[in-house]
Amino acid sequence: MRKDVDIVTATTHPSSAVSSRTASRTGPAAMVSMATPETTAQRAARYVLAGVRLAIGWVFLWAFLDKLFGLGHGTAAAQAWIHGGSPTKGFLGKAVSGPFEGFYHSFAGAAWADWGFMIGLAGIGVALIAGVGMRIAATAGVVLLVAMWTAVLPPENNLFMDDHLIYAGVLVALALTAAGNTLGFGGSWSRLPLVQRLPWLR
Repeated sequence: MRKDVDIVTATTHPSSAVSSRTASRTGPAAMVSMATPETTAQRAARYVLAGVRLAIGWVFLWAFLDKLFGLGHGTAAAQAWIHGGSPTKGFLGKAVSGPFEGFYHSFAGAAWADWGFMIGLAGIGVALIAGVGMRIAATAGVVLLVAMWTAVLPPENNLFMDDHLIYAGVLVALALTAAGNTLGFGGSWSRLPLVQRLPWLR
C-alpha cells in the first residue's frame, strides 16, 4: 500500500517526491544549505555589534586594571587597590549625590563593596571581550550601571538620562542578538553540554 502511495505521489507531484527523497537522504545539512544567505547589511550589523561588544568590554576591563594597579587614568598609583587603596571609597564617599547619598555613604570603602565592585568589573569585561556568558555579563552590567546611575541623581546634563542607562540598554541588545558569536567564542561556548542544559549561561 505504501509503495502505491509513493508511486501516485511521484506521478502527480514529481518535485515534491524528489524534495522528500533529498531531505531524507541529506537530513539537516540540506536544510541549512537551503537557508536564506546572509545579506551584506546583516553581516555588517554583526560586526558592528561585535565591535561595540569589544569596546564596552574594554571599558569595564580597563576600569578594573586602572583601579587595581593605579595606572593614572582616574586612579593614582598611591591609591591603587594593590597598594591598600579602596576602589569604592573615593566615589561613594565623596562624589555621590541625590536621594541615595546616605545609602551609598554607609558602605563606601567597605571590603565587601570593594571586592564586589572589582569582581564585577573584571568579570563583565572579560566575558564581553571573550563573547561568552553574555546573558550573565549583561545582567551584571545592567545592575552595576543602574546602581552607578542612582548614585548621582539627577544627572548633570539631563533630567534623568545619562551614559549609564545607554550602556545598560546596549548590553541588553548585545545579549539578545548573540553578539558574542562574532569575533568571540560565543558559538563554541553555546555548544558546551552544560550551557545547552542551562541556557542562561549563554
